[in-house]
Amino acid sequence: MVSERALEVLRVIVHDYVASREPVGSRAIVERHGFTVSAATIRNDMAMLEEENLIHAPHTSAGRIPTDLGYRLFVDHFAELKPLTTAQRHAIERFLDESVDLDDVFRRTVRLLSQLTNQVALVQYPTFANDTVRHIELVPLGHGRYLSVLIVDGGRVDQSLVELDTDVADTVMSGLGAALNAAVTGQSLTNIGTALAEAASSIAPEHRDLWAVMSDAVTAQADSQRADKLIVAGAANIALAEDDFGGNIVPVLDAIDEQVTLLKLFREMDLDEHRMGTRIGREMSGPLGDASLVSSEYFVGSGESARIGVLGPTRMNYDTNFATVRAVARYLSRLLGEEK
Repeated sequence: MVSERALEVLRVIVHDYVASREPVGSRAIVERHGFTVSAATIRNDMAMLEEENLIHAPHTSAGRIPTDLGYRLFVDHFAELKPLTTAQRHAIERFLDESVDLDDVFRRTVRLLSQLTNQVALVQYPTFANDTVRHIELVPLGHGRYLSVLIVDGGRVDQSLVELDTDVADTVMSGLGAALNAAVTGQSLTNIGTALAEAASSIAPEHRDLWAVMSDAVTAQADSQRADKLIVAGAANIALAEDDFGGNIVPVLDAIDEQVTLLKLFREMDLDEHRMGTRIGREMSGPLGDASLVSSEYFVGSGESARIGVLGPTRMNYDTNFATVRAVARYLSRLLGEEK
């Protein structure tokens, strides 16, 4: 059983190690933190923590550093959701309020979060599965090339280039564009493929091959809007913490680039009463065993939710990262029209 004083010793070891990256010794704890007991007594507390696998000695020095289990106990019992300062909140609002569209909102969000935390910032796109189509516009670019402009509820716009094998008469493409709009306007993104397939029978036989090409392109656009994907910023911050990853950051960068592992973690992470979640060290999988992920939930106008978070070494400032991720998530929800 770990005593209250030993838990306080763990708290200061985490804080000091995060700040200095140096193992923390008993004498430094007494001198820096005003414990009213001797260094020998603190050493006994540290021995108790070591027996519980909450701290360990990285080498032969007298200092100790937290284990993954120690970080977990710290996060569960000591990490605080301190509010950001008024200046910090206003800076977030000003920066995100300048966004011109949804994609820009997310690009700005990850840039801001990375700058505020000095970690890798991650925003999961909402899937928008139930959003409906407002309009499709086919813009001719010449030589059989068209820009398909898909406009969805909330004013979101997706543009995709469609290249045909041959030029098509303007009157034919105009008719196909009208037929596309009639088939999918008001349909959810999930139902677009079905709606286009059902409309094929109304297309003149000589134009059905062309209809199939355009239908596939529009369906792919809709699917891309519903895809589970991340936008990432600040991967260079991993390089600054290379020593915290055993001197080899390549597997971590690969995991960030591939996104599959991170999306799986987002889906599996439980959230607490503040809608915050954390995975620490070996609670992660594969190449992320020396990393921690702090996440929160944000909401869009349809009531759908997705995740936002920061990824960094286990030796991270959990207090600051918790507060920042939560504040940005809450403002993102307000900006997208669904404050919870």
